[in-house]
Amino acid sequence: MLKLTRRRTLALMGGGLATLSGSKLLVGPARAADRITVLNWQGYGTDESWALEAFTADTGIEVVHDYFNSEAEMLTKLRTNPGVYDVVLINSARSQQAAGEDLLTPLDLSNFPNAEGLAPALRDNAYLKTDGTLYGVSWVWGMNALAIRDGMDEPESYAALAAPEYRNEVALFDDAVTMIGIGAFLSGQDMNDPQDLDKVAEQLKAMKPNVKLLWSSEDQWNKAFSAGEFDLSVYWSGAAVRSQRKFKLPLHFVVPKEGAIGWLDSLSIPATSQNPEAAQKFINYMIDPKFYVEWATKVGAPASANEKAMEELPADDLNREIHKPEYIETMTLMAPLPDDRRTAFNNLWQEVKAFYAA
Repeated sequence: MLKLTRRRTLALMGGGLATLSGSKLLVGPARAADRITVLNWQGYGTDESWALEAFTADTGIEVVHDYFNSEAEMLTKLRTNPGVYDVVLINSARSQQAAGEDLLTPLDLSNFPNAEGLAPALRDNAYLKTDGTLYGVSWVWGMNALAIRDGMDEPESYAALAAPEYRNEVALFDDAVTMIGIGAFLSGQDMNDPQDLDKVAEQLKAMKPNVKLLWSSEDQWNKAFSAGEFDLSVYWSGAAVRSQRKFKLPLHFVVPKEGAIGWLDSLSIPATSQNPEAAQKFINYMIDPKFYVEWATKVGAPASANEKAMEELPADDLNREIHKPEYIETMTLMAPLPDDRRTAFNNLWQEVKAFYAA
């Protein structure tokens, strides 16, 4: 999904890791039924040492990890290493592609008792299904919208990014899919399939007098905001929580009237898993409210797809305050993009950035 790193940021905050050693090419011999291998971003929840210790103590199942650095690499690892992986993290925008290549196992939610707490809109999301069959268990979600410095009026619309009162005071996320989505919102189009990219470009280019920074990492954003370089920005919901909680930055997260750009990560079982029953137990543990609350409060986590887990956070928890349940219904999830459309988005964003720099 995002080429950057809400996940990589979490890697800096997490505990110890259980990992595979050895070469990049993995071989899949028969393995004991009490061991599973998880494929995920490093430091993204499933490899928290305290969680793995608790899961193994409860089930007797050992969990080891292998990692990917991009979603393209994740798909390649699934294709070229049959029998190696038992659980894989897949964003909803990629799930249909993986299922369409017969890389995933169809799932029955009755095998995951904690799935009863999943928000229906996420549990039953169409992007996790192919021909009506479910291939992913909703795990965590988040949003891209706006952050504003405390003491300033909350913007009602993404149009504030081009408003004259924010001249030279705006930071934009250097990500084509997000920015094309915002331009589509502002031109009254479907963010996942805008039909008139010229109108999208017009909306984005109108922001030029205001753009002070194009940011590409959470660390860069925090340092620039702390230095007073900008007051209004496109930002991640989970990052807004961490910026306030860890760095005490004076900001609040705003979802404007057009709605947020949403994302959803799911956990799936590869079609060649040798231990699917153990994989089911691990996924069920990952969507357990008890695990989530500890992850969210100890380390920092995206919003859980499990409504019961979010309700068990303290009432004043920032994660709970920012990720309001109603946003699940109002946000527009990033959709699976065909290659030609993704290329068109990337090309347009490069054109817009060149216009900013001119």
